[in-house]
Amino acid sequence: MLTVAIQAGGRSSRMGRDKAMLPLNGVPLIERVLRQVSGLGDELLITTNDMDRYSYLGVRLVADPQPGAGALHGLLTALKAARHEQVLIVGCDMPFLSHPLLLHLVKQAQLASAVVPIRGGEYEPLLAIYSKACIPAVEQSIAAGQRRMISFFPQIELMTVDEQTLAQLDPKGLSFFNVNTPQDLQRAEHLLAQQSA
Repeated sequence: MLTVAIQAGGRSSRMGRDKAMLPLNGVPLIERVLRQVSGLGDELLITTNDMDRYSYLGVRLVADPQPGAGALHGLLTALKAARHEQVLIVGCDMPFLSHPLLLHLVKQAQLASAVVPIRGGEYEPLLAIYSKACIPAVEQSIAAGQRRMISFFPQIELMTVDEQTLAQLDPKGLSFFNVNTPQDLQRAEHLLAQQSA
């Protein structure tokens, strides 16, 4: 049993407007992400602080108690709201999620408190599985003034997805491509055109 949580509570400060609703080849980013995670979990939710904007999607919406407080707060919101023990976290601005990679994460979900890919020697915490067992550690990090998504990792049972596995499941590494700026959106349009060609 799995909850899929799409994080859409950010301020989109680098984009200058709500990036989740930006059209990529005519389809809002968040709708692309919804299509890619469809069928992966038993529950789907979106963490957002703009209920009206996303209500048309017909998905359960959950507000952050502290709007704009960052991704770590968003993770805590998702974990507390989830009806299931394991939660797949994805960003609303990741239009090229690899289905094989998503399936791999889901299959590993029961093996640790968190399953997080490592790419270029860095954690990729915004495309990962977390269990409710992480809640106390996340709360401690927030109470200590931490903002980084990985700040609580030393306190939990962590399993990583190594780069060799990532290369097999997502050879181009596009799952981790985020649309944060207008330039990113242009590149996403170019990548989409290449895929369609």
